[in-house]
Amino acid sequence: MLDGLTYDDSEPPSITMVPAGVSWDEVRDHIKIAHDFMLVPGDGGYAGAYWTGTAMVVLDGLGADQDEALAEFRDQLGERGEL
Repeated sequence: MLDGLTYDDSEPPSITMVPAGVSWDEVRDHIKIAHDFMLVPGDGGYAGAYWTGTAMVVLDGLGADQDEALAEFRDQLGERGEL
């Protein structure tokens, strides 16, 4: 499990903010246990990740701005019926 995470709960659902430098393996290990929705920073911007019950789904290309990426991630989760 990852320690020292922060959360954005300004709107549902609460989204875990992953700090820079955390590997995708660490994200996958955490998400398998916690089943959090996670916003992950990368070189080209942010990606969203969540657990379906059997696999981790990654939604790339959410944008370079954290606030916009959060809004886009929530929109995509709603469109996919994950909320």
